Amino acid sequence: MLRPQGAVGGSVWERALYIHSPHLQSLLNGCEYRDRVLTMDTMNPNVKRVEYAVRGPIVQRAVQIERELKMGIKKPFTEVIKANIGDCHAMGQKPITFFRQVLALCSYPDLLEDSKFPEDAKSRARRILQACGGGSLGAYSTSQGIEMIRQDIARYIEQRDGGITCDPDNIYLSTGASDAIVTMLKLLVSGEGMSRTGVMISIPQYPLYSAALADLGAVQISYYLDEDNCWSLDISELRHALQEAKKHCSPRALCIINPGNPTGQVQSRQCIEDVIRFAAAEKLFLMADEVYQDNVYADGCKFHSFKKVLFEMGLEYSEKVELASFHSTSKCYMGECGFRGGYMEVVNLDPEVKVQLTKLVSVRLCPPVPGQALLDVVVNPPQPDEPSYDTFIKERTDTLATLAEKASMTQEILNQVPGIKCNPVQGAMYTFPRIHLPPKAILEGQVPDMFYCMKLLEETGICLVPGSGFGQRDGTYHFRMTILPPKEKLKIVLAKIKEFHQHFMEQYS
Repeated sequence: MLRPQGAVGGSVWERALYIHSPHLQSLLNGCEYRDRVLTMDTMNPNVKRVEYAVRGPIVQRAVQIERELKMGIKKPFTEVIKANIGDCHAMGQKPITFFRQVLALCSYPDLLEDSKFPEDAKSRARRILQACGGGSLGAYSTSQGIEMIRQDIARYIEQRDGGITCDPDNIYLSTGASDAIVTMLKLLVSGEGMSRTGVMISIPQYPLYSAALADLGAVQISYYLDEDNCWSLDISELRHALQEAKKHCSPRALCIINPGNPTGQVQSRQCIEDVIRFAAAEKLFLMADEVYQDNVYADGCKFHSFKKVLFEMGLEYSEKVELASFHSTSKCYMGECGFRGGYMEVVNLDPEVKVQLTKLVSVRLCPPVPGQALLDVVVNPPQPDEPSYDTFIKERTDTLATLAEKASMTQEILNQVPGIKCNPVQGAMYTFPRIHLPPKAILEGQVPDMFYCMKLLEETGICLVPGSGFGQRDGTYHFRMTILPPKEKLKIVLAKIKEFHQHFMEQYS
């Protein structure tokens, strides 16, 4: 549906792009493609409901500002700092040497004759290439992923979980964790009206979940994390959300992000046990998004995998609760977002449904094979008796230690700003501080924290994501920011946010 001249309606995305894109304005104001088969009136209505704040209108405006800076247009800053997304390498995090060596060897096997590469990297590359069709990363793999790599992942999971058995046939490699999450949601969603599938997701949440549910026509069942208790998960809140949802849909799944995105909390073992009991009692399929499992910083916090806790709770749960857990090469100390490597492990999945899952992933032929190769070296890194071990351990330790330092610094500096309250960043790589906005800044027709973040971008060049893109309690406002910029640049970002917020409060008080 086209907007008349002067009107700025529609979604947050449409309004922001309308304001900042002259090309889009001209399309909306002057061109009505009534003779087209595909129009806003005829397209899939679910797609119009999809919003993805992490790459939303503020990011689009940030890209425009970058172009303007290159054209010589004067701004009150010299660069745009994109602290909106967990893109580790784009923000300066260094790749792990061993991983890139193995990938280079796999991509260009002639390098296997080069003496500059260590023998353990060469042996990994030869092993991976032998498992590829024609000995090349350019060949398709099986749809579920290369069998040898799935076997290596199964061993990795067994070691991580203290020896609990993992069947490689329950491992599905994927195009990052996101692809596997959407695939599992596709299997879960069915029905119409009161029987339509409801999926419980945390608020705040990672917008992949709300976007996927909108696209699939499922019902989003929101449960709120407890901001006053470091974004903890309260089972009574789960119960309340579930009972309300049963009035208009059929709840079938519960999604947990641990460590949390965007909130940075790490769930306690007791909390995970409570969630598993709740899922068992209510017959809910559990989806555990665990892509930040190596990103744990706070004293007293520890990552517990849902699978490990499930099996340690005994047969009453380990043979009953259906679980899909997800991991990725994009986060943690690896940060290899662009390779799109990931996997899903399914537990207690109905064998006939598993056949359908395999069929569904086969439609996409296979996950990217370079991403599969990267995933293999992540789960099978250098061992103590190998030449690359010392360098690998130092790089991994230094990367995680730096992230921990930046997590602490971010929380400390933001909490010095009157009107900003920041919970401890226990894990992951984001902070989700609450911002107090004066009444004059809460303008009719504007989403307040979108207004705040857009103004921050225009005045400082810092690109953040408004909390409204992740969900938040009514009357509260937040932004999500990564802790990924290099330390010195992060200090500049935090100082600019502090200065901007103080000026903003004075301007609108």
